[in-house]
Amino acid sequence: MPVSIVVGGQFGSEGKGKVTHYFAKKLNVKAAVRVGGMNSGHTVVNQNGECLSFQILPTPSILENVICILPAGIYFNEETLFEEIERAKLFDARLFIDPFSMLIKPTMQAKEKELLLSSKIGSTESGTGIAVISRILRNPDDVMFAKDSPKLRPFIKDTKAVLRKMLDDSQHVIIEGTQGYGLSLLHSGMYPYTTSRDTTASGFLSEVGLSPFDVQNIIMVLRAYPIRVSGNSGPLPEEIDWVAVAKDAKTEKDLTEYTTVTKRPRRVARFEKDVVVKAITANAPNIIVLNHCDYFDYSIYGKENISEQVKEKISFIESGIGHPVNYIGTSEQMLFSKN
Repeated sequence: MPVSIVVGGQFGSEGKGKVTHYFAKKLNVKAAVRVGGMNSGHTVVNQNGECLSFQILPTPSILENVICILPAGIYFNEETLFEEIERAKLFDARLFIDPFSMLIKPTMQAKEKELLLSSKIGSTESGTGIAVISRILRNPDDVMFAKDSPKLRPFIKDTKAVLRKMLDDSQHVIIEGTQGYGLSLLHSGMYPYTTSRDTTASGFLSEVGLSPFDVQNIIMVLRAYPIRVSGNSGPLPEEIDWVAVAKDAKTEKDLTEYTTVTKRPRRVARFEKDVVVKAITANAPNIIVLNHCDYFDYSIYGKENISEQVKEKISFIESGIGHPVNYIGTSEQMLFSKN
């Protein structure tokens, strides 16, 4: 059962892209799978120190020996995909696309803008939600699958059969989830300030088309300071501003973060356990990663040696969530085992 699923335990942007890339190398995975839509982005730092962002491809796409899979449960547009293929230097032999993955049409993005979803719920207006609705309504005139695109023909594969063969051969597969538990349409309790899908490990697994019996690891990623996208994006307990974050970190550096997709400044808050406890209940992770620990003390940025102050913060978080933190992140690149 060599499948690992990477999930977010808060409101997204926890650093799942970095974590997926790290574990893809650590576990020597054969394939990386990306689910969801273009309403969230993931970033990864390559071997040259260049920060690359993707909305469609899994972050291990930059690893030469990893096959990248877009399953039936992904929503994307061709233009962005081919831009990312070029950025990742990904060739035909390393990208498999399920025939029933769905393309986002320009009209779907236009419809979300018309509905003013950005101002109403903080949506990125990527067209993903309208694409999901169109699929559910089952009107063939509104839906275009990957199999219907001549440009995508070289990449089309039965991804479920490909993954099953890999698993039968005991090869490891990693699934890079999107967003975070606090945005789940079904389980977060944040409706209507949610995304258009479920964002739990079981939801991601369903979008890929694999069995729960295949799962070996559920890797939950957390942030020291959780974020939400800017605007009217819903509740964010213990909300502060980025000036306060810098003060906590004891740095004069501007730590303001911007969303990968919209480039808008993120809302930020101090760590609050309630959403994480619920995320642990729903996902039952066996590995927890805590990123941005340098926000507790910026002197540890990019280092594996953490200060006593950071150790105390982590211990306090572990006590609150009832689960050990297994890995620690202290910058865009640095991730290491706590033990």
